[in-house]
Amino acid sequence: MSKQMTPADIELIQQSFARLVPISDKAAALFYDRLFEVAPEVKPLFRGDMTGQGRKLMATLALVVNGLNKLDAILPAASVLAKRHVGYGVKAVHYAAVGAALLWTLEKGLGPSWTPELAAAWTLAYTTLSGFMIGEAYGHASVHGERERAVSAIGTIVTGSSSSRVTRDGSTMAAQ
Repeated sequence: MSKQMTPADIELIQQSFARLVPISDKAAALFYDRLFEVAPEVKPLFRGDMTGQGRKLMATLALVVNGLNKLDAILPAASVLAKRHVGYGVKAVHYAAVGAALLWTLEKGLGPSWTPELAAAWTLAYTTLSGFMIGEAYGHASVHGERERAVSAIGTIVTGSSSSRVTRDGSTMAAQ
């Protein structure tokens, strides 16, 4: 069974996201630059104004982050968003690259305040929500394999000069 987000996880996520708000345009640009670096095959899915797209991304993240303490209230919108993204050409496998780019962006944007505990909380939140969205968009049978791939792809987190690995249950351990 997957680990559940705790109130402490949610508080860590919300506090850290609040620190990104003043640099949201830069954070969005970092995110898309990283996403296109790690998954160049998704770049053609994005057409038009990337600044506007970045603002939509940050607004959506704000809604999700602020709604984590009432997850049932944001899941219907997440379901609609997931299904809409299928129409844009998004595949279940893309969620891992998005998660990796998101965590990398958070690490860069938060600097020294990016800790193994914060990485674990964000990883758990992302894999929880992306697992739900994959299930809604592609069928629940595909969720387990894609969630495992997402955790594996985003699992290695570098914090300062030390490396840690986020385990499948969202906890961290020192990298080997």
